[in-house]
Amino acid sequence: MFAKSMFAKSMIAKSDTRHRSLLAAACILFLPCAVFAQTPQPPASPNAITMQQAVDLARAKNPTLLAAQQNLLSVKAQEIQAGVRANPYFTASGGNLTETDSNTNPYNFTLGVGRLFERGQKRRWRLDVARSTTVQTDAQLQLTIQQTILAVHQAFTNFVIAKAAKKLADDNLADYRRELQISHDRYMAGDIAKLDFERLDLQLAQFETDESNAVTAAQQASDQLQVLLGYDKPRTDFDVIGDVVPPPVSLTMEDLELKGLAARPDLKAAVAAVAVADASVKLAYANGTADPTLEADYNHNGENGLPDNTAADNSVGFVFNIPIRIFDRNQGNKETAKFTSQASRFSVTAAHNQVISDVDQAYSGYFNARVLSDRYNGHYLDEAKDVLDIAQFSYQHGGLALIDYLDALRESRSVTADALNAYSQTWMAIHQLSFATATELIP
Repeated sequence: MFAKSMFAKSMIAKSDTRHRSLLAAACILFLPCAVFAQTPQPPASPNAITMQQAVDLARAKNPTLLAAQQNLLSVKAQEIQAGVRANPYFTASGGNLTETDSNTNPYNFTLGVGRLFERGQKRRWRLDVARSTTVQTDAQLQLTIQQTILAVHQAFTNFVIAKAAKKLADDNLADYRRELQISHDRYMAGDIAKLDFERLDLQLAQFETDESNAVTAAQQASDQLQVLLGYDKPRTDFDVIGDVVPPPVSLTMEDLELKGLAARPDLKAAVAAVAVADASVKLAYANGTADPTLEADYNHNGENGLPDNTAADNSVGFVFNIPIRIFDRNQGNKETAKFTSQASRFSVTAAHNQVISDVDQAYSGYFNARVLSDRYNGHYLDEAKDVLDIAQFSYQHGGLALIDYLDALRESRSVTADALNAYSQTWMAIHQLSFATATELIP
């Protein structure tokens, strides 16, 4: 970006048009408006993925999501258990089976079969509780998915911004080294003082530090994203492609609130919790009813010990059994279920209000971040470039002190870094707004 100084002595001809064209060609790094605003290109390698591809990979391979999906299946399996009926049972008993024939007590045995019969539609309400719990768990799974997608979006954006910062830092360092070489030649020719050259040389440390920090940030951002995508070990050839400049969100806050109320999984989970609580109330009352047990028996008494010509005794009977629920009528569980049901309704109201608050806060954050990033994209970056162009040209032609040129250089670096940060904040605000509305807002 500083190669213009190579032409400094031959370009003192005062042609503003010529000077500005050379400056524009030399200051490529400080044209971030053009660099940042470029649209994404097709992946340079098979490993470069888009944001949507990253989300799809996370949905398929993220271990947290896979665990949550298995948890949903385990909860749904409880519907099978809730629908089972009480098993019948078989009984057998006998007496005097090993006594001799002289024993006056005949042998006997009894066979029986019985079953408990549920009253109060217990099975129906158990199924209702289980099915409502499945719906609630599914909503909680969707919330986990939304949280994971938010983390992927944030990590993806961090990687894209880190790559842009690294590209800028690399270009900055390469261009400044060329400028420093030109200044060294001027110093050796006696065109500038030793103090000026050494101060310029010291400035190189800042560009080297920027480049080193950018490399570290890009590597860390890549690793963080790969963890979310389910990679067991970060790959060095992993890459992404995406926009640095964030897109606009055209929806109004009222539209976003409606989307959030319609799609937020935590609100759906709160509504499902009401259904679970209501079914639990009915089940608690059903569990307060007494369940009878009916048993049929066959009894056989043998001939041992009976008078001659007396036949064996066979009989059939039944047993009916039902608890008399005088003391325990499931009173405590009934009261607990009623209060839980009432509490769940307040939770729905709280979740509804939280959705509105989250959307409003996220929209406010987006709006303010967007205003700032637009200022950089449409004003400050161009202005910083002009200031640096003028300062560089003036310094090379003796019209500006070195300290003023270094200040302009630092300001330009600072504005460029601030612009990247503003873009990053706007992207993060869009991701947060997408999460708050449970709606994909990125075009």
